[in-house]
Amino acid sequence: MGFFEGVTSRPDVFVEAIGQTLFIVLVSMAVSGVVGLGLGVALYATRPGNLFANRLVFAVLGLLINVIRPIPFVIFLLAIGPLQILVLGTFLGTGAVTFAIAIAAGFAVARIVEQSLVGVDPGVVEAARAMGASRSAILFGVVVREGLGPLVLGYTFIFVGIVDMSAQAGLVGGGGLGNYAITYGSQQYDWGVVYAALVVIVAIVIAGQALGNRLARAVMRR
Repeated sequence: MGFFEGVTSRPDVFVEAIGQTLFIVLVSMAVSGVVGLGLGVALYATRPGNLFANRLVFAVLGLLINVIRPIPFVIFLLAIGPLQILVLGTFLGTGAVTFAIAIAAGFAVARIVEQSLVGVDPGVVEAARAMGASRSAILFGVVVREGLGPLVLGYTFIFVGIVDMSAQAGLVGGGGLGNYAITYGSQQYDWGVVYAALVVIVAIVIAGQALGNRLARAVMRR
């Protein structure tokens, strides 16, 4: 069976690892996307001079994001252990890793959302104000809508980051292809297993990137 004997001899384990990675990535992407969108919109809206300007809320949200976002993910996985135990009853396994990735990615998404919305032409906002639109209508019907193209590209970037984090989670027994590559690959000196996991991870990233770029082009053509 040659170089990939370790994979072909136990295909069920390989398929399970792929399924775990897809579960981690898709659930984390969905949760962090919603949480990050909410935080990012709030961050944009409460900026001084903006629609719902509030210096205190803006400062607290900005500080929270600036503190959590730069933490290396492996360290974050260890630091969030007590919260995982409190919420899930464990800090190990696919569920615990998904929880951690969703939180970490949510703060990254928040900053990307804010930057995307800040880039919206202020003239569009002023025009909506002149027409008598409410602040909420301007925020969600004008600003968010105008920023959709950059937002989709930003979410695509986060998708790639989440795939990377899902692989890193293998270092702490989080399941997925990262854990598969370590447990059945490097620890047993079976490099075929490592490269098989690598090929699938790259394929997932390429597929996600292509889909994101396509969606962004479709949105920008509107």
